[in-house]
Amino acid sequence: MFHTIPEAMGQRMAELEAIDARDRVDGTPKARRMRQVPPETGRFLALMAASAPAGDWIEIGTSAGYSTLWLALAAREAGATITTFEVLPNKVALAGETFAQAGVSDVVRLVAGDARDHLPALGEIAFCFLDAEKEIYEECYELVVPRLRPGGLLIADNAISHGEIVKPLIERALADRRVDALVVPIGRGELICRKV
Repeated sequence: MFHTIPEAMGQRMAELEAIDARDRVDGTPKARRMRQVPPETGRFLALMAASAPAGDWIEIGTSAGYSTLWLALAAREAGATITTFEVLPNKVALAGETFAQAGVSDVVRLVAGDARDHLPALGEIAFCFLDAEKEIYEECYELVVPRLRPGGLLIADNAISHGEIVKPLIERALADRRVDALVVPIGRGELICRKV
């Protein structure tokens, strides 16, 4: 499924990878940077999402939509859709461009707003990718985990690169009897939680 990325999607992924690489070295202010996952993490997310049970797929923190494109590949195969939440207007606009150019609007729903305001209204969640400001990770975790289906997955980015900030969440997840949890050293580190 991931060996043949559609041309328009592959082109947009390459553009975003180039912008992200440039942003990391040219002094672009943090709020304007892409701050996206590396390609190997994107592929990993798609593989994990493809194994999720039936239910809602969500992403908290869209940025320009790079990780969403990887998830869209899995969503197409699984017959799922992904709802992705972004609070910054400039990133919402970029993500909208990404989804239109890549031709994934049929499997991606972009919501401009704070996911925390929308999560209480969601049904059962099968898959959640959490890649927002690290200070809200614990709150998002507690909003998502009770809504996860059995076998559902929550994956939180930056578990290693932002280890000190994310440490309370990691400790909480590792001790949480509702989930099986593990930190995987891919990309910047992914905390994987599977609802038992």
